[in-house]
Amino acid sequence: MKIQRIEVEQVARLARLALQDDELEALTEQMDQLLAYVEKLNELDTEGIIPTAHAVPMENAFRADEIKASIGTEKALSNAPQREESCFVVPKVIE
Repeated sequence: MKIQRIEVEQVARLARLALQDDELEALTEQMDQLLAYVEKLNELDTEGIIPTAHAVPMENAFRADEIKASIGTEKALSNAPQREESCFVVPKVIE
């Protein structure tokens, strides 16, 4: 067995989980099976395989930056509930 019940109890305590005895037994068995599977994966020959962050190639989905004319102060403030000169008026949130 790769993991002991006492270790599962400690992790449950750190996570503030109140587990019953049958739950602790089940989790101990499940964690043991999981660790056995990870150990099996460690047996694979990964020599020459480049580590990746994603299983499939990823590309940036952002569009290219383009310079455009702004909408202007008047249009930006046209629906503002309150404004003062060329600024939005918002409630004070920091004393």
